[in-house]
Amino acid sequence: MTAPGLAGQSRSQGLGELQAPDAFVYTAHAARVVFGAGSLRDLEREVDLLGCRRALILCTPGQRRHAEDLAVRLAAKAAGVFDGAVMHVPAEAARRARDEARRRGADCAVALGGGSTVGLGKAIALESGLPIVAIPTTYAGSEMTPIYGITENGVKKTGKDAKVLPRTVIYDPELSCGLPVCFSVTSAMNAMAHAAEGLYAQDRNPVMSLVAEEGLAAFARAIPEIVRSPRDVAARSRALYGAWLCGTVLGNVGMALHHKLCHTLGGSFNLPHAECHTIVLPHAMAYNAVAAPDAMARIARAIGARDAAGGLYDLARDHGAPVALRDLGMAEADLDRAADLAASNPYWNPRPIERTAIRALLQNAWAGVRPGDY
Repeated sequence: MTAPGLAGQSRSQGLGELQAPDAFVYTAHAARVVFGAGSLRDLEREVDLLGCRRALILCTPGQRRHAEDLAVRLAAKAAGVFDGAVMHVPAEAARRARDEARRRGADCAVALGGGSTVGLGKAIALESGLPIVAIPTTYAGSEMTPIYGITENGVKKTGKDAKVLPRTVIYDPELSCGLPVCFSVTSAMNAMAHAAEGLYAQDRNPVMSLVAEEGLAAFARAIPEIVRSPRDVAARSRALYGAWLCGTVLGNVGMALHHKLCHTLGGSFNLPHAECHTIVLPHAMAYNAVAAPDAMARIARAIGARDAAGGLYDLARDHGAPVALRDLGMAEADLDRAADLAASNPYWNPRPIERTAIRALLQNAWAGVRPGDY
């Protein structure tokens, strides 16, 4: 399979306009990536390369059958299946998984699924240091990051630790062919948020900015293809390629307002992760547009739109994704509390965090108003 590069042509046409980069620091995170249709067949080899002999397979309850298939594939190297992965990684689920890993004598974890399962693997690794083999079946991208998140007492707390970065990631596009179209689109938009914020990150650098543009372009092409033909392996490959790139951005530079808002809405109001990212992303881009014009121009160019915020909203809406927080069940009465939480202990952001403006942003996201129409 050839690498599904997409954005190179547009960049090469603009080489004459390149300016000298600002000062930056770039530190690469080492991870092994195995990419390609059918690459799941290499799982046993990858476990062996880690020097491991007892792999605990993690999944959600809905993916237990597929996890059991992996256990059969690993045979004696499988320590068992734990199907307790839950959205936003509740602390109690993390404790149960750690106890199960100890009880079964696991020396590594195989995380099959999306961000919830990978997050559970990270929660185990954070305490025990067990290496993780991640097998993503969605486009969340967390498999490429040393970032973990655990929710306790209604608050999602995140942090960074090198030991939670999966040692190996197996990207097999065939595994995502059955991902429903609606989830495929929101998962893709979730990943695009990593790249979009990476373009104006405080610690951005030229390498990650190029990766971010390529990832955005990959998804902008893949989303319509998946909607038209959900089991098209080439389209799924493009999307998984975008997931790898956007996840790499997330793992290498800091995030800003958008991610703070989504962590607040997810952890404190239990809104579904990918759908929340999908809805909030255009509004966070509109909030930061004046403060980060170069990033907005690059996002718009990558997705083939006139402006970043409106283009991202249209990409979601036109392909069946939700565009209003009220459609996720969030009460309008909770917006004030959400604004208070988001404005407290904020992430760095190119535009100062103003509580009144954040409240207005959340109101527009709750109502589903298109950026540019307010």
